[in-house]
Amino acid sequence: MGVTAESQFHVLAVDDSLIDRKLIERLLKTSSYQVTAVDSGSKALEFLGLDEKQPRIANTTSVPPSYHNQEIEVNLIITDYFMPEMTGYDLLRRIKESNSYKDVPVVIMSSENVPSRISQCLEDGAEEFFLKPVQLSDVNKLRPHLLRGRSGEHHPNSEKRKDREEILSPERTRTRYDVPEVI
Repeated sequence: MGVTAESQFHVLAVDDSLIDRKLIERLLKTSSYQVTAVDSGSKALEFLGLDEKQPRIANTTSVPPSYHNQEIEVNLIITDYFMPEMTGYDLLRRIKESNSYKDVPVVIMSSENVPSRISQCLEDGAEEFFLKPVQLSDVNKLRPHLLRGRSGEHHPNSEKRKDREEILSPERTRTRYDVPEVI
């Protein structure tokens, strides 16, 4: 407990695969992030306190109630795209529609390289789209988003918009994502 909460970024990692969840958790902890890992989009919404619109089934195992007692600061959310019940894209939309977390950077991960899906996620607010297996070099790309999120809370998003247009320019997308698919 030597590191104070303010100096450590808190990342919420969402993946239904235990192996992938452990991998991303280890990579994030290696980069000295505080990590909360959950196995579904609905658990992520519950953790964030955004699940009130969804009726809860009484006997489901869920996030411990202690989570709801305090306002949790989440600096970044990284989620798998393909998950049962709610996809990473659905989770992205719910987060971006919320008042409390709409400015929190969201990163999507997927083992499938589908350019149309990637550009749709980026257009609808994802900061990055990582292809699995996620590497330490990918995790290193998170820091600028975290720093901007923390310092830019009271500034208009003009810089963010410029970055996004850069990300979506055809040349940039082509060099980043048109990797031949291995079958």
